[in-house]
Amino acid sequence: MLITYFQAIVIGFIQGVTELFPISSLGHSVLVPEWFGWTNVVAAQSADESFYLAFLVALHVATAIALVVYFRDEWRRIIVGLFQTLRSRRIDTPDQRMAWLLIVGTIPVGVVGLAFEHTLRTVFAKPTAAAIFLTLNGLVLFAGEWYRRRASVRALAAAHPQHEHPEPGRQLQSLAVGDAVFVGGSQIAALFAGISRSGVTMVTGLARGLDHEDAARFSFLLATPVILAAGLYKLPELLGPNGDGVRGQALVGAIVAGLAAYVSVRFLVRFFETRTLTPFAIYCVVVGVASLIRFG
Repeated sequence: MLITYFQAIVIGFIQGVTELFPISSLGHSVLVPEWFGWTNVVAAQSADESFYLAFLVALHVATAIALVVYFRDEWRRIIVGLFQTLRSRRIDTPDQRMAWLLIVGTIPVGVVGLAFEHTLRTVFAKPTAAAIFLTLNGLVLFAGEWYRRRASVRALAAAHPQHEHPEPGRQLQSLAVGDAVFVGGSQIAALFAGISRSGVTMVTGLARGLDHEDAARFSFLLATPVILAAGLYKLPELLGPNGDGVRGQALVGAIVAGLAAYVSVRFLVRFFETRTLTPFAIYCVVVGVASLIRFG
């Protein structure tokens, strides 16, 4: 068997959690199988074509669906707002503005991902590289928390309309187009196994004056179309020859990933109402260094 149902459950759970926690799902999809000694899975991760990539397609789609379900009310307003702006050719409401912020924020990673995802994965989706980038991810999270406390960032936040959250910060809808491109474009770094998509987007959101809660919310909204599009784009791999022998495991893994992602996003939205990225930064550095010692 190419991948067992037990492995599918474990990897599905890890995908659902680490895609949203700022600790890199791609990095963990490389490191965890290596720690468990699942060498066939590790080798398949960086192959040009493999059963494991087909398997991951289902997990990504399930994760995106979980995000859509959790933020369903916001997505309904955003989509309605988008069509309203297309008819009126004006942006009059926060939901209409959010729709276009998400669009412009998604374009950079979409273009770069189509051009370089395959190359970056085959080169860097290996245990030693993933350990290095996971450690670097932790340092980025530490740096983001340090930078958020700088007077210049506090002044930037204070110069815009404020929200009603306990933590000081600008309203999410006050972001400019350039801010959205900056935050959304940071997702490009997550093409390297070990760098977290939610981590880098939260850090850049904090740098533009958002508080932790809104930085997390914007990160999850930005991630949804990217994860869903990537999964659907690669769906033929699961339906084609690469998916032979793993479709049942993919279904089980997808169910686990979807449930884990839903619980994770629900937890994280509440967590970041009062807490910071520091615990995740510590985790990344500890696990990254330990993995580097083990596999380096």
